[in-house]
Amino acid sequence: MNVYETCPSFENEKYQIRLIQNEDAKSLLKVYSDVKAVPFFNSDNCNGDNFYYETYERMEQAVAFWVDAYKNGWFVRWTVVDKAAGEPVGTIEEFYREADDYFTNCGLLRLDLRSDYEKSEEIENILSLIATPSFDMFGCDKVAVKAISDDKERVKALQNAGFVSTDEKLIGHDGTQYGEYFVLKK
Repeated sequence: MNVYETCPSFENEKYQIRLIQNEDAKSLLKVYSDVKAVPFFNSDNCNGDNFYYETYERMEQAVAFWVDAYKNGWFVRWTVVDKAAGEPVGTIEEFYREADDYFTNCGLLRLDLRSDYEKSEEIENILSLIATPSFDMFGCDKVAVKAISDDKERVKALQNAGFVSTDEKLIGHDGTQYGEYFVLKK
């Protein structure tokens, strides 16, 4: 399966996960301008971007970049839609990572949610849709998600979903070491 030729979408009774669209920018501004949510976003190795966007124009630029990144095969950015609310409440970025560290042959998954969705039950519900399919989509033997120790809800959700904490460090392109990852192995 080549996720960059045909991007799958996923859904259950509560959420739909689908390829991001330019039209999502307005709703996603509620996510990326949420000061309570920003500390939980994974900005490791992202050239200093902390993903805090205060204006619609900046959000629009980010979404346009994410759409372009998919077209270029760099990463997939899905929109997480709460079906009952009928609006995006977050995004998932994932890409295949090959590197000279533990996180090689890895689907690196970044989950950005509005702070009112940063609850273990919601995170588990969302992860249940995408974690296992990641192995086939990205041809990897592990999936990694970052969860800082202050994010008790995310840590609990990851553990409940079978992810295990690792002390291994992800080595960035400039040699910076990043920690606090949880890994699900195939």
